[in-house]
Amino acid sequence: MSRDVKLQQQWDEIVNELSSRFSDGVPMDLDAILFLIGVQELGKGAQKFSKDDKINLMHIAICKLLEPYGYYEYEYTDPDGWPHYKILKELPNLRPGEQTVLMKEAVIWYFSLRNLI
Repeated sequence: MSRDVKLQQQWDEIVNELSSRFSDGVPMDLDAILFLIGVQELGKGAQKFSKDDKINLMHIAICKLLEPYGYYEYEYTDPDGWPHYKILKELPNLRPGEQTVLMKEAVIWYFSLRNLI
């Protein structure tokens, strides 16, 4: 089985599982999954978030996902409970498709550690 086929199968498994749990079976896209990861990493549960908070949650998710790749490092949690990361190295210039593959691989890794797949 090629790497691309396996990646797609794992991605589909994650999308199906999360979609059944959080969106009544409507397939979730990468941004929605990043938002869920951000909420999970914030650790405050489901609540109403402002537009800026939603962007910050997605940023938290991206930092968490790319931390094992050496791009970010957890720095501290502020008094409001929001985690902060520092940049260790700049992300390489990737084409949009390559960015998507990197993020999907990172999401798969994240959920495989949590035994979702």
